[in-house]
Amino acid sequence: MEKRNYSAVFKQVGELSQAERAAMARLYLTYYDNTDEATFFRDLIEKTEVDVLYRNGVLTGFSTVLLYDAEWLGQKVRVAYSGDTIVRQDCWGQQSLPAAWLRRMGKFRAEEPSTPLYWFLLVKGHRTYRFLPSFAYAYHPDPKLIRPDLKSLADELAARKFGKDYNRVTGVVEFKRSLGNLKEEIAYPSEREARNPAVRFFLEKNPGYQRGHELVCLCPIAADNLKPFARRIFEEESS
Repeated sequence: MEKRNYSAVFKQVGELSQAERAAMARLYLTYYDNTDEATFFRDLIEKTEVDVLYRNGVLTGFSTVLLYDAEWLGQKVRVAYSGDTIVRQDCWGQQSLPAAWLRRMGKFRAEEPSTPLYWFLLVKGHRTYRFLPSFAYAYHPDPKLIRPDLKSLADELAARKFGKDYNRVTGVVEFKRSLGNLKEEIAYPSEREARNPAVRFFLEKNPGYQRGHELVCLCPIAADNLKPFARRIFEEESS
């Protein structure tokens, strides 16, 4: 049996080799419909960094990120905007990619520890949404806890980026034409997954996910908002 040696590292988008870019595009197109290589590369160049996952030296997953500063209610905030995220199906469940992401967020926070940091992400599938309740105590949208402050900031960030495609009432970016959606065979939850409250909530909030609609989510990234295992990794770099 092949031993699975995982590693994950953050790279600047400009540092990616042509081979890595091509491998990322192939992986993306394996799991997404209604998109193409050109669309993937246009999105990639708008990001600043990529969390790249390797198994035995072979690229098997990635998550793109745009790190930027914004102003909100007269104050500066820092934003980690997650773009495309995909992991090869036989590597689902590995923890190297999210651990690398948490360490990078710790470093980003350490640069300006007094400035609020938020994870801003658009969610196309239920598996990504489930990271929020797994990692954090407070986030938006949450079926158990309504946070008007987080909704207000999420609305503003989404409206600035997506304009009329963002529906403030539903909290969903409702593209008129899909810019990429998960293939049916992995988009649908299994019977077991469908019993998960977070999965049911995602499906209720974003019924158009199969048409490429994306649920806007926001999560404060701070030690006291992270659950113990996530906080431990985050604090390795932030403290």
